[in-house]
Amino acid sequence: MPAFEELLGQNLIKGDSSTSLATIEALASKKAVILYFSAHWCPPCRGFTPKLAEAYKEYKASGGDEAEIIYVSGDRDIDQFKGYFAEMPWVALPYADRELKEKLSKKFKVSGIPSFVLIKQDGTTITTDGRSAVSGDPTGEDFPWIPKSISELLDTTFVGKDGPVAKDALQDKVIALYFSAHWCPPCRGFTPKLVEQYKKMKDAGLPIEIIFASSDREESAFDDYYKEMPWLALPYADRKRKEELSKRFGVNGIPALVFLDKDLSNITTNGRGAIMGDLAEFPFHPKPVGDLAAGPDGLNETLSVVVLAEGADANAQEAAIAAMEPLAKEYKELAKASGEDVEILFFIAKNMEGPVGQIRKLCSVPEATASPRLILLDIPDKGGFYLPDAPLTTDGLRGMLQDYKDKKLERKQFG
Repeated sequence: MPAFEELLGQNLIKGDSSTSLATIEALASKKAVILYFSAHWCPPCRGFTPKLAEAYKEYKASGGDEAEIIYVSGDRDIDQFKGYFAEMPWVALPYADRELKEKLSKKFKVSGIPSFVLIKQDGTTITTDGRSAVSGDPTGEDFPWIPKSISELLDTTFVGKDGPVAKDALQDKVIALYFSAHWCPPCRGFTPKLVEQYKKMKDAGLPIEIIFASSDREESAFDDYYKEMPWLALPYADRKRKEELSKRFGVNGIPALVFLDKDLSNITTNGRGAIMGDLAEFPFHPKPVGDLAAGPDGLNETLSVVVLAEGADANAQEAAIAAMEPLAKEYKELAKASGEDVEILFFIAKNMEGPVGQIRKLCSVPEATASPRLILLDIPDKGGFYLPDAPLTTDGLRGMLQDYKDKKLERKQFG
């Protein structure tokens, strides 16, 4: 089944809400599709839809035919949907298919509207943060808002200590993007430590390069701050490129350090802690099974297998990790190959720090015992979770996940 049809169903609608179009035919020539999650009851949506419609019509009138918009309705009833969709010149999912709408909202982690998700013809995701692109382009000048690839964003000449440095200097190197600013006290405290660690890495012959992406408020501050740094920098004047990189990696606070592998795939967006650790761990790929107590990255956004093993001995904890690791690696490899987010994450709790106690409370799981406790957390599903009675082995976990996909597990709700 072609990717768009598998993702969006066999039919879309257009015009007066009764004209049915085969999904395959409607999207056959499209290189990208924009899923527009919106609703008539949402004031920001109603304010933006006319601007979006104008940009769409101009795009089509100029001969643009590589992208299509699909309205994914959050309207409260069919009449509201029909009235709102009548304002739109694009296509929509049939309103009656509420299950598909919920499936798409969950898949793309849509938590608010209006929201824009861009997907390629093969069904892989371009970005789930189309809203940022749209917000930065209220007139629709950059429609259809297909973001640049990492390769394109790094296709520039960098500032070096001895003058301009071509992008070829990054060939076969792990890249660390350092988002920082002189006005930020935590940044000024972290930068000297990073300089020291960078020199150690260079002395050890590690293939690493850091690129400073400045959030300084003026170029003179950038110049003064960059004097402390021995690595490369984005040209300060290229504000748009810096903002695109910040958005691409979800940088909401500084200092932040993002590691990219030699093929420019994302290693981690939480490189600050990693780089200050053991250099033998370079290039700091996150462990397949995360430490729940240390900071469960992605837990709130992704289906997660969690083993609570605070009361278990070291042997039992290691056995649990050994059971999860093969599956965790499989899902990470699938995500890397497809360019998608990881479908399922894996965590273990070895102590009661961090969110461990709160998870036990929300899932009504008793205090820790010598036997590890398996939980399947589906927080994106409005706080859902499962307490499967599966063997804590790789095969047992694989079977449990298949039961989840086949809807054979009993869903519970956070208390």
